[in-house]
Amino acid sequence: MAKNKKVDIETVAINNTEVATNCNHLIPMEKIEQMIITLRGVQVILDRDLAMIYGVETKRLNEAVKRNTNRFPDDFMFQLTREEAISLRSQIATLNTSDKSLRSQFATSNTRGGTRYLPYAFTEIGIAMLSSVLHSQTAIEANIRIMRAFVATRHFLAANAQMFQRIEVIEHNQLALAAHQQDTDKKVEQILQHLDDKIKTPTQGIFFDGQIFDAYTFVSDLIRSAKKSIVLFDNYVDDTVLTMLDKRNLNVTATIYTKIIKQQLSLDLAKHNAQYQPINVKQFDRVHDRYLCIDNTVYHIGASLKDLGKRWFSFNKMEMTAKELLGKVK
Repeated sequence: MAKNKKVDIETVAINNTEVATNCNHLIPMEKIEQMIITLRGVQVILDRDLAMIYGVETKRLNEAVKRNTNRFPDDFMFQLTREEAISLRSQIATLNTSDKSLRSQFATSNTRGGTRYLPYAFTEIGIAMLSSVLHSQTAIEANIRIMRAFVATRHFLAANAQMFQRIEVIEHNQLALAAHQQDTDKKVEQILQHLDDKIKTPTQGIFFDGQIFDAYTFVSDLIRSAKKSIVLFDNYVDDTVLTMLDKRNLNVTATIYTKIIKQQLSLDLAKHNAQYQPINVKQFDRVHDRYLCIDNTVYHIGASLKDLGKRWFSFNKMEMTAKELLGKVK
């Protein structure tokens, strides 16, 4: 080796184990402060960050510590749970910092044999204990910076405790306000929906003779409101009823139960189904009144759909559901 070439590699002795460290690239204290996090109510530094500070591999640092496990009880160091590691990884991934190394430490987790391992966290006294097993000038300088970083962090937290408390109160109030606003919005939406339903779909009423267009519009609006299915019980059906059912939305099924399927109706149905959405007509002679099922809602209609508005007739929204009504059809 040339005499004028500088050597910046130092050996750290850990219980007779030598680990090479870089003594000319100590991490600034400001960055060390960023590595201090709070876990389980205490301030800690992760093993990977400590290894970076000391300039050694994480694996080597942990191996050295394991040879001195009697010096590191639970309040000196602990291993993160899987949930803690996942939560911490997601927090670091969202850090807005120009130093990408901090964000990448968890994203590029060290692997051992292809398997991710859970990192260890060292408390302040645990890190102080490291100084008793690390013997080098580099280790001494690194530990001094770490201790100063812990002190600076405590001073910062103490100086801004009142501000943090106010922020916590503001966040709590905002969450409460948001929950209240969400509840209020839901109630307003329910009221508007109820009003809208009352305006669009009356539950009962009477149409008098001459109200042909009003009655036709009422039934047409019911047909348009269907989302999945329409079922009509009507013993007097002609091509005008088929035309009314064509006002339904695409992919809404339509079925008619009627007493007699006459030849003319069969012919009209065949020509209709050849061009438009098919309507299924079934023979059923056990019904006297007219019922119109819109999805799962049942309306009793006092007149056949082809005769709407010619004479007085009433309509009424039934308490029975369409599922219950169709369950009686055999």
